[in-house]
Amino acid sequence: MAAKLILSMDGVVLQEYVLDKERMTVGRKSHNEIVIDNLAVSGEHAVIVTIFNDSFLEDLDSTNGTLVNGAAIKKHFLQNNDVVEIGKYKLKYLNDQKSQSTAADFEKTMVFRASSRIASVAPTLVKADPYEMPGKLKPTEQPQLAPVKKVNELRLAEAVPPPPQSALATAADKVPGSQQVMGVIQILNGPNAGKELELVKNLTTVGKSGLQVVVFTRRPRGYFITYVEGESYPNLNGKPLDDQPCQLNEHDIIELAGIKMEFYLKS
Repeated sequence: MAAKLILSMDGVVLQEYVLDKERMTVGRKSHNEIVIDNLAVSGEHAVIVTIFNDSFLEDLDSTNGTLVNGAAIKKHFLQNNDVVEIGKYKLKYLNDQKSQSTAADFEKTMVFRASSRIASVAPTLVKADPYEMPGKLKPTEQPQLAPVKKVNELRLAEAVPPPPQSALATAADKVPGSQQVMGVIQILNGPNAGKELELVKNLTTVGKSGLQVVVFTRRPRGYFITYVEGESYPNLNGKPLDDQPCQLNEHDIIELAGIKMEFYLKS
């Protein structure tokens, strides 16, 4: 049975929502999956990402904030009977299924932080508290950053040569769920070019909150990328993603918050 949210106000149940989509937004505007028509609620107030049996809540820089069990949150790994408060409304989370992940999996986020206006440079990978970058990525000290214009003008052909068809066929035969094969994203430009992030967890969030954020998920039939939130959709092989999860192929190129990354599988 899928997880669900029970919307109520002043103890009166108003509606029930089944979390049957990978991404569901909560807000005042009519295009949201969960619409709360109240001025205390932002147009797009929060988003809920559901992967396997797990759901993750993120506040989308709303005006009045989001509470879970009485505490203000930015990101939260939802657990059975959690109560989300948005204005005077409450959303009770119900899920009796066994979790396949942990809060730490969602919180380990690679953050792209824009530097000061004085430098006028491109976003760079940094270590930001409370989030900790997994894998091989490490913060750099006073990196020499390239201007945004130069980053954007980097052509795909220059970033990585197109893989031979035989390599793609080999990748299709690999089983990402096995211990021998693991997904990796490699940074192609900027001061951290060449560094890698191993996708060892069931899910890894990557991006800068408020700008662009995606989730990489590891499933029995492969790795997927899902847009979570941001001002615009990231690009996959030069084309923008949408709200639906997209399966990754070896040597796919992802453009996220001004940074280009290549996905590949390694033994």
